[in-house]
Amino acid sequence: MEWNIIVGAFCAIVGMALSYIAFSRNKSKDDQAAGQQIGVILTELGNIRGQLDGLSKKLDRQEERNLELYSRLSAVEASAKQAHKRLDRIEGREEREA
Repeated sequence: MEWNIIVGAFCAIVGMALSYIAFSRNKSKDDQAAGQQIGVILTELGNIRGQLDGLSKKLDRQEERNLELYSRLSAVEASAKQAHKRLDRIEGREEREA
């Protein structure tokens, strides 16, 4: 009867050891898979960040172009206003001479 207890205890200990080994093995595979997923996510985030930086630079250049166009437009408007004043004076002279 003592042998039955010893064999039973031995089998229980071996079973626990094998279970722990299987758990450790699966845990390392799970950790590796999770690490790969995190690596993919970080790579994608890096790509998105790079694209956002590129878009930000393009937006800055576009804003500079818009400011230049606004200043040129205001200069053209001022010039057109002066030209209209000159035309009005010329038309006024022609009407007086006629």
